[in-house]
Amino acid sequence: MSTVAEPAPTAGVAAVSSPGERDPSPRERFQSCWSCRLLSGGGLIAGGLYVFRAAKSVMRTGAPPTIGLAMQLTFAASLGAWGIVVIADPVGKAQKSSTDEYETKP
Repeated sequence: MSTVAEPAPTAGVAAVSSPGERDPSPRERFQSCWSCRLLSGGGLIAGGLYVFRAAKSVMRTGAPPTIGLAMQLTFAASLGAWGIVVIADPVGKAQKSSTDEYETKP
């Protein structure tokens, strides 16, 4: 019997970074991943359209508008707006340009 442990398989594991490099945070990885932003933003927009369509179908039946219906329409609009913000990523772009302008150089 051997007392030496075998190394664990590394299939599917990301490469180890060098000691001087730091690993990017999940937020940094999400901001640099265009397909991730597009998929999640598109899902939010699709969810907003689904909620809007459900509210619109109630309005087509001729039922009087209620506060619940108004809140449903507001929620649908906010889901769509959130999806657009996720795709456009205005915070990440604005943050990079503002720090570069005010950085002092020796």
